[in-house]
Amino acid sequence: MSRALLKFIRVSPTKSRLIAREIQGMNAEEALAALEFTPNKAAKIIYKVLASAVANSGEEAEDCVVTSCRVDNGPVLKRFKPRARGMASGIRKPTAHILVVVDPASDSDESTKAVASKKSAPKVAKADKSQSEQTSTKSNTSKSDAKNGDDLTKVKGIGKVYEGKLNDEGVFTYEDIANMTDEKIAIMEEKYSFKGDFKDSIEDAKKFIDKKGE
Repeated sequence: MSRALLKFIRVSPTKSRLIAREIQGMNAEEALAALEFTPNKAAKIIYKVLASAVANSGEEAEDCVVTSCRVDNGPVLKRFKPRARGMASGIRKPTAHILVVVDPASDSDESTKAVASKKSAPKVAKADKSQSEQTSTKSNTSKSDAKNGDDLTKVKGIGKVYEGKLNDEGVFTYEDIANMTDEKIAIMEEKYSFKGDFKDSIEDAKKFIDKKGE
C-alpha cells in the first residue's frame, strides 16, 4: 500500500469529492485517463496526487488499484469585498487536503476475495444448534402426546385454542385435567385468562373418566 497527500490546496472540498468518488476502486491507469479528460479544476489536482501515489508504490499504473481517494476540509481563508454605502461582505475561500491510496492489483483482489468468503461463510453457533434441537424434540414429543391423548374440546369450557394451551403445559388427557391442583389451576387462569370456572371443567372431565371406566 502506498499513498500521496496534498495539503492546503485552494479548491472546494465539496466539488472535489464528486471527482474522488468516481475513481475509487478503479484501475489506476483508467483513473488517470478519466481524470486527464475531466473538465474540472479538482480533477487536474487529483490527477497529480494519484500519479504521485503510483510513483511511490514503485509499480506501473496498470498494475495498481485506487483503494481510497479522500478529500478532507482544510482551513477557510476569509476575505472581504467592498459594497455600497461603506459596507463590506465576506468571502470564504475554502482549502482541502487530498489523500490517495493505491494497492497492487494482486493484493486488492486477494483482500476482496477474503472479505467475500467471510461474508458467504455461514456462521452457526453451537448454542443455536442445541436450542433448535431442543425445541424440535419438544415439539415432536408434544405432537405425539397430543395424538395419544384425549379430545379435550369435549370438556366443558375448553375449546380448540385452550386445548393447545393445555397441551403446551403438558395436559393431554381427562385424567390430567382431573388431577390438577388448585395452585396449578390458579397459575393457568392467571397465565391464559380462562373464561369461567375451571373447576366446572374438572368435574366434567371426571364424568368422561367414569364413562371410560364403564
